[in-house]
Amino acid sequence: MEKTLVVLAAGMGSRFGGSKQTFPVGPNGEFIMDYSIYSAIKHGFNKIVFVIKKEDLEIVEETIGKRIEDKVNVEYVFQRLSDLPFGFEVPEGRVKPWGTAHAIYAAKHAVTEKFAVCTADDFYGDDAFRVLSEYLDKNDGYVIVGYPVASTMSENGSVKRGVIISDNNKVTALIESACIKENDHVKCTPLDKSKDEFTIDNNHPVSMLLNGFNKSILDTIEKDMVNNFNNNKDNLLNYEMLLPDIIDEEIKRGKVVDVISTTSKWMGVTYREDAVRLQNFIKSEIENGTYPEKLWDDSLDIKLG
Repeated sequence: MEKTLVVLAAGMGSRFGGSKQTFPVGPNGEFIMDYSIYSAIKHGFNKIVFVIKKEDLEIVEETIGKRIEDKVNVEYVFQRLSDLPFGFEVPEGRVKPWGTAHAIYAAKHAVTEKFAVCTADDFYGDDAFRVLSEYLDKNDGYVIVGYPVASTMSENGSVKRGVIISDNNKVTALIESACIKENDHVKCTPLDKSKDEFTIDNNHPVSMLLNGFNKSILDTIEKDMVNNFNNNKDNLLNYEMLLPDIIDEEIKRGKVVDVISTTSKWMGVTYREDAVRLQNFIKSEIENGTYPEKLWDDSLDIKLG
């Protein structure tokens, strides 16, 4: 079946101190998203859509784009600050993209079938794309790949996580929070200041923005944009339209959202100090045979059909 992977690559990586998307982590200069795309193609995705800033087109085309263009269909779309609901304008001084939900909205014309979403600066692991692909083959709903929260923490400060509240593998709430490890638990401070701080155990699942959808999410985001921007019109210099918030609102409206688990280990580079740890982890994954040393070697049997 037709399946698209939408790669969100328009973020600025402010805490990392540079572009996480194009920071080399593999032995031959591979980026983090190289590994996600490799696994996605391996497990049945046949189109890759990059959501990027227009000024980054050349570097993405000349690096990761050239590596995969003979193996899978590729499309580039731009997340533009000016792509706003009617009546709104970009406030003076705003340079940061509008957030993950807005990035998916930018890809609306490039997605014609079931699709998955991942970020360019998260290492998700091969099994995560296997279970996600299998879910999309058998189901037509929304799904989140959950990771144990403790395995997603940074030793260098707090991180933002979508805390999954679920019942029998059905998500009942998704709470975007600032999380930090404290002894045998994780303290979570919701970004929504009206919600109270809470703690979760180390194995509690969180969303790392590896999700699967049908096309209805695109209509939902478009409809919600006007309300969201109206509700935040006094804070448009800093407001972000986040995908976990959209999913949480959909759940409140009765949408069924599944959560599935994976044996993969998530790795990231929230802070620059995390990069060496990720490079060493990828080296160990190559040594145990999960990935080849030369990721895009021509002998790979994942050619474009």
